[in-house]
Amino acid sequence: MVINTMAGIFIVAILCGVGLGVASASSPDDAVEAGAFGYDDATTKVTSEVRSYTSAAPQPAVQFEQEALAVPSARTLDSGMKMVDGLERSAKERAAREDAEAIERVANQKAMQGVTSDDEPAGAKGFTEEERLEYDLPAVDWTVGRTAFVDEWTKRIDKFLEGSNLEGYGRVFAEAAWDNGVDPRWSPAISNTESGKGSVCFLPHNAWGWGSSSWGDWESAIRDHVAGLAEVYGYSITYEAASIYCPPNKDFWYRTTITTMASI
Repeated sequence: MVINTMAGIFIVAILCGVGLGVASASSPDDAVEAGAFGYDDATTKVTSEVRSYTSAAPQPAVQFEQEALAVPSARTLDSGMKMVDGLERSAKERAAREDAEAIERVANQKAMQGVTSDDEPAGAKGFTEEERLEYDLPAVDWTVGRTAFVDEWTKRIDKFLEGSNLEGYGRVFAEAAWDNGVDPRWSPAISNTESGKGSVCFLPHNAWGWGSSSWGDWESAIRDHVAGLAEVYGYSITYEAASIYCPPNKDFWYRTTITTMASI
């Protein structure tokens, strides 16, 4: 009986010792190192190697960023430079076309005025009075380019229209003249002959006695009138144009309008 009791106490003591040993392990790693739950030395070695690799390996995102920073950028400025070159080339070609058109306009103007050189007209002695008026009309310089042309004629036309219903529209007249290849003085002068620079219009915003047309504003009216002159009559005033524009009183209309043009 005593022997059995002692044996029981001894077994309980052994079991308690094993439990205390396991409980004293602070982590699974400690348990592995302690050899608890059947882990042997080989298992401990493999587990330690896995733990060492995991802690040493970089995270995928960090690794990609490091690799990207280490490789030089493959982007270049070739496409941008090509675009800039193309824009510059287009600008030069456009400027050359405008210069050529301006030179052609001057040539046409001189031909219309009977000028064959910078000094004298062709057949000057045989000019009629009307032809002489056309020749004496100062030439317009189209070779200066659009910006200088518009700036010059804006000032001159604004001065002519000062105090009238068309005051302040010099730039519109000048731009329309350049865009349509028309003498910039022609439409403003007609407005004076026909309506006193827009003071007496028989239809809304029609300062030129232009058919049965009317407009909602002066800018649209000016641009349409200048474009109409270019389409129907050409570059500038002629006696023939006066005969079509105002047949009942062509002589007065012609002299009044061309004299006004010379004053602008």
